[in-house]
Amino acid sequence: MPTLNRRQFIASATAAAVAARAASAAEEPERKTRLGLIGCGGYGNTDADAALKSGKAEIVALCDVDSAHLSKTADRLANAQGRRPRTYKLYEDMLNAGELDAVIIATPPHWHALPLIAAVERGLDVYCEKPLAYDVREGRAMVDAARKSGRIVQVGFQRRKAGAIVAVAEHIRAGNAGRIVMAEAQIHYTAGTRSTTPTDPPPTLDWDLWCGPAPKIPYCEQVGHVNWRLEKTTGHGHLVDWGIHLVDAFRFIMRQPAPRAVQAAGGLLVMKDRITTPDTLNVYFEFDDCPLYWRHRIWGAAEYTPALNNGLFLYGENETIFVTDETWEIIPRGRGREREVRRARTDAGGLHMADFLDAVRTRRQPACTIEDGYRSTTAVQLAMIAYETGAPVAWDATREQITNNAEGAKLLKREYRPPWQHPWRG
Repeated sequence: MPTLNRRQFIASATAAAVAARAASAAEEPERKTRLGLIGCGGYGNTDADAALKSGKAEIVALCDVDSAHLSKTADRLANAQGRRPRTYKLYEDMLNAGELDAVIIATPPHWHALPLIAAVERGLDVYCEKPLAYDVREGRAMVDAARKSGRIVQVGFQRRKAGAIVAVAEHIRAGNAGRIVMAEAQIHYTAGTRSTTPTDPPPTLDWDLWCGPAPKIPYCEQVGHVNWRLEKTTGHGHLVDWGIHLVDAFRFIMRQPAPRAVQAAGGLLVMKDRITTPDTLNVYFEFDDCPLYWRHRIWGAAEYTPALNNGLFLYGENETIFVTDETWEIIPRGRGREREVRRARTDAGGLHMADFLDAVRTRRQPACTIEDGYRSTTAVQLAMIAYETGAPVAWDATREQITNNAEGAKLLKREYRPPWQHPWRG
């Protein structure tokens, strides 16, 4: 039997130790990403469930300005994951406490910018719900902060993982539809409303802090939880809240940047004195390759074709395509050619969150980077500026300036309510 010298012995022992550690690591489960959730309303809970469903994360901390939301979500997650998250009223306290790898931001959009910037500056990755920001300048400050920090940021445009939309993107990029000449998007629905009578907020809700950097408006049921979406000072209306998903889907399918110009017309035709954003709206977006027309009606008109209430139409030289989240239909050009209906059911929200968590682990870019989310958010914000000023908007994407509408240019930034300070310093 050959005799090992000292050098050979050490080398052999080192190799054995490395192999043993590798085998041990392979047997150990991968450490779960430790998440904090800011905003424990309906979609915050949906995002938390998606993270737990992935099996790659645990929710270790919660933040909300409504103590009822906070305790209810903490109880539910304790049952779901076997560990009760720590709870905080202030996001700064949660971020400063440590023990986090990443955060989910699922507040109303006027409370997206400050927590996101604070999180990335503390070295945390972020999953932020759409729209990215309330105003264009907030969005730019958020992009700059994320870029400077090098952190991973995923924006919650879940339809980028919807099976039908992904399939349509592949179909069009393969040239099957020919050149897409124009597109239309619409989401019609009947908006429910609550009382607009001013009243005291629930005792569990800190209304002043909920309004935060936005104007502090009188509390009523119509501007509180859930219904803030149709309030101008917070959700900014149906296009910004829900329609933005289809605007982003169009940009994703067609690989388009922000629009060059936007025109908008509409109004409060039925729901005046109940909401503060248009119940009827038509928008023309001029993108580089083809225009996109948006329209919505949320006051309950009976539909001629209810199946088309929510979807995106793409009109190509060879065929027309209609796509929703799980179904897409091809209408070929020419007589006698049959339509094709295809289905692609997926858990888009679960896949989008799983994509984020994988990006956190591997340090790759996610499905919707903060830069791309910023462009889709800017598009709908420009539409609301065109609507509110009653004039077209021309957008110089290089300089990020409105070049033809002085009143509109003022609306790119909304001043914060003291003591909060707007993060954009340009």
